[in-house]
Amino acid sequence: MKFRDLALGAALLVTPLAAASAMPVATFLAKADALEKKGAMAVFSKDLKLLMNQVKKDAGELSAANKAAAAAGKPKAYCTPGGVKLSNRDVLAAMRAVPVAQRATTSSKDALKAHLARRYPC
Repeated sequence: MKFRDLALGAALLVTPLAAASAMPVATFLAKADALEKKGAMAVFSKDLKLLMNQVKKDAGELSAANKAAAAAGKPKAYCTPGGVKLSNRDVLAAMRAVPVAQRATTSSKDALKAHLARRYPC
């Protein structure tokens, strides 16, 4: 019983850390592809909210880093013309632009950053 309690406690401690970390592009695309196969039923999937929250988190962190770089007089990663909104297609294009061999080691945040830098260079 003690080992089981210890294992459960360790799992609970690790879970918040895993949730806060970046999602690999391979995982993001696997979940997105599974949602596409569900069609209209994807609305009821917990993965839809997970992916949406991941993109919001990544975009927020990228925006904050860009603003911090500008405030520090350093070059920005990308230069958007105001409040740019990324569509689902834009996000998926950013993820699919990552070479297959690098998808497991590239975060969704890095894929979005590269996409924005290509689309909105400074």
